[in-house]
Amino acid sequence: METKLNNKRIAIVVADGFEESEFLIPLNALKEQSATVDVISLKPGKVKAWRETNWGGEYMVDKVIEEVNSDDYDALLLPGGVMSPDKLRMNEDVIDFVAGFMEDKKPVAAICHGLLTLIETDTLAGRTLTSFPSIRTDLMNAGADWVDEEVVCDQGFVTSRRPADLPAFCAKMIEEFAEGIHNRNPKEHA
Repeated sequence: METKLNNKRIAIVVADGFEESEFLIPLNALKEQSATVDVISLKPGKVKAWRETNWGGEYMVDKVIEEVNSDDYDALLLPGGVMSPDKLRMNEDVIDFVAGFMEDKKPVAAICHGLLTLIETDTLAGRTLTSFPSIRTDLMNAGADWVDEEVVCDQGFVTSRRPADLPAFCAKMIEEFAEGIHNRNPKEHA
C-alpha cells in the first residue's frame, strides 16, 4: 500500500479534556499513512481524553511543550473538546509553537473547539474556516471568515465542525499534510 505521509513528522497538541474521537481517528489515519506522530502536552506522562459526556481513555505524551519547536515538524493537528483548547490557549509556549506553523505556512488541521488555541496566535485574519458553531463569534472577532461546512481548506489550513465530520476532515488533512508548505498570504486572495 502506498503511503502519503512517509517521512512526515506530525505534532498533535492536547491537554486533559480533548475530545477522544477527534484525537484517535485522525491519529490512526496519520499512522496508516506512515506519518511519525508526537503527542505533545503540558506535562509528561499521560493525557486524559473526554468521550462525549464523560472522561475517556488516557494516552501517553511523547513530548512536553517546552521540549519542542515547530521547526522540527511538518504539520500540526489540534483536536477539539472544550477543556483542552481552553488550557492550551493560556500557555505561551503552546501559542508560540502553534504560531510557528502558521507563520511558516505549514499545514495545520483543527477540528471543533481546537480552533480556540489559534485565536491567540493572531493569524486567523482573512482565513476562511469552520468550527463548532458555538465559537463562531470568537473566530469572526479574530478576523476569520466563518462558514458552516463539513470541511474547509484555506491554503493548507484544514478545519471541521464536529466528530461527525471526521471522515472528510481526515481525508483533507492527509491530502494537505502530504502537500506540505502552502502560500497562505490572505492579501493575495483578496
